[in-house]
Amino acid sequence: MAVLTNDEITKIRTSVDIVDIIGEYIPLTKKGRNFFGICPFHEENTPSMSVSKEKQIYKCFGCGASGNVITFVMSYEKMSFPEAIYKLATKAGIAIKDKISLKGPDNRYESLFNIYNISTKYYQNNINTTKGTHGKNYLLTRQLTDDIINEFQIGLALDKKDQLTTLLLKKGFTPKELITSGLTNQNHDKLNDVFINRIMFPLWDINGRVVGYSGRYYFDQDIAKYINTKETPIFKKGLLLYNYHRALPVARQTNTIIIVEGFMDVIRCYSIGIKNVVALMGTSITKEQAFLIKKMASKVILCFDGDEAGARATLSGGNELLKYQITPLVIRLEEEFDPDDYITTKGETKFRKKLDNPLSLLDFKFAYYRLNKDFSNSDDITKYINEVLEALVDIQDDIKQELILSKLSDEFKISLPTLKEQLLKSPNKPKESPLEVPMVTKRKGIDKYLKAEKRLLYYMLKSAEVTRLFTINGVYLPTNEARLLANEIIYYIKHEGVINSADFITYLNDKSDLIKLVGEVVMQPLKEEYSLEEINDYIKVINDYNIQKEIDRLMNLINQEVDIDKKVAYAEALRQLKVKE
Repeated sequence: MAVLTNDEITKIRTSVDIVDIIGEYIPLTKKGRNFFGICPFHEENTPSMSVSKEKQIYKCFGCGASGNVITFVMSYEKMSFPEAIYKLATKAGIAIKDKISLKGPDNRYESLFNIYNISTKYYQNNINTTKGTHGKNYLLTRQLTDDIINEFQIGLALDKKDQLTTLLLKKGFTPKELITSGLTNQNHDKLNDVFINRIMFPLWDINGRVVGYSGRYYFDQDIAKYINTKETPIFKKGLLLYNYHRALPVARQTNTIIIVEGFMDVIRCYSIGIKNVVALMGTSITKEQAFLIKKMASKVILCFDGDEAGARATLSGGNELLKYQITPLVIRLEEEFDPDDYITTKGETKFRKKLDNPLSLLDFKFAYYRLNKDFSNSDDITKYINEVLEALVDIQDDIKQELILSKLSDEFKISLPTLKEQLLKSPNKPKESPLEVPMVTKRKGIDKYLKAEKRLLYYMLKSAEVTRLFTINGVYLPTNEARLLANEIIYYIKHEGVINSADFITYLNDKSDLIKLVGEVVMQPLKEEYSLEEINDYIKVINDYNIQKEIDRLMNLINQEVDIDKKVAYAEALRQLKVKE
């Protein structure tokens, strides 16, 4: 197999735009010359990742993550270098399959993914046979078209107890693998299918690979309507959002994501052209799901079932999202409809009108707290007011707080000062931390040397001429990491002739500490042009630093030495250094 040359790798990198690629993963906002977004490599509340279109690199000022488009895809997708190159080449329409090995370092679960790939095709085939007519008709009566059935890969498990298991064994999978997959169970020595006589709705991971199923029983019998795949190494409900891979690009384009409870709600929305919808897989919102939601869009709409359970889920889900600085909007459906029923009963137009007029989470809370309360009863009034005050703790807008407190005061004839005092006593009120004064360490002027070091590296990453001056002058940089980076720059220019920071990052590949330093260096707000006088000034500042360090070393030796001859030798060396100052 041929190997990709550096020129071919550069061609792939330059055929895509880092802003476009990263923008497919996280929402980016242009500020000045760069784009900013929430860093996906650590938890944060405000955007600290800067992406430079001009330099084609990214840098997080929170956690320090840096790199080019290739390293971003590797880190985000947890891919090997060849896999990331192949993904980017495919996006750019560059054929490289015969030149790269795609076997990643971690293929522990490859057999499970293959099992689900085969089973999905098997179930889909079943629903399109004569034996699947009853199941297919059930879906058609639910107003699911053939296009939707195919799009969501809906299939059918037949009535034979071991048909899929037998097929997979013939394909070479082991009984242990089938049991681990959650598609087969063992009763004594007999292996049987888990799903029998059920319509099969595939469940996908965030990359769009089938990792589980929800199977619906469609005959009129007293039996569990739905059963889901058990959790497996590749299927963990709390880490996934149903339909994430389809909704992501639309959510980023519209900057809006709609969250519903069930997969049929998603499918129904999708059938009327509302595609930026995900479902919670039957769980309360988890930390991991909140993190996924945060990366999809800044406008988040909760549209849960219209019954009391749906209202409670909306309240708890909204409060959970608030913990991660996501303030959702809310849609409530009357008559206890879920979104699927609402659309099929009330129609697309009325549902879209709901989407266009969502409630704020705060307004929903106030309406919810009013339910089942008797406002002629002082206990109920007290409970309601305390619930409202508790909700106000999360509101940072002082004017909004004042307006709501004024409404409470007018409605219940309670003085505004009393309400404000009670708000301050709220058990959820964040306690003010004492002001922390950072300890300042005197650096004896080292800051100016580190500044000169980074600025010199900045121009070395732009010019072979600056690198040549660095070498000729025998510059010894103050920090070890900077010296390592300088050596890599010198080596790269010697072999490539020219240097580009984005390509240089590709060359560094697995040297993550140096890649991080490149990000720090390149993202300095320095002008592109330089003068030789400026470069020589940086070199002089660094040489002065080294001279001073050597002077300090010799002074220390002189003070500690008892041998007169050695003292004289140190003193002479010190005299010569001071001449150079």
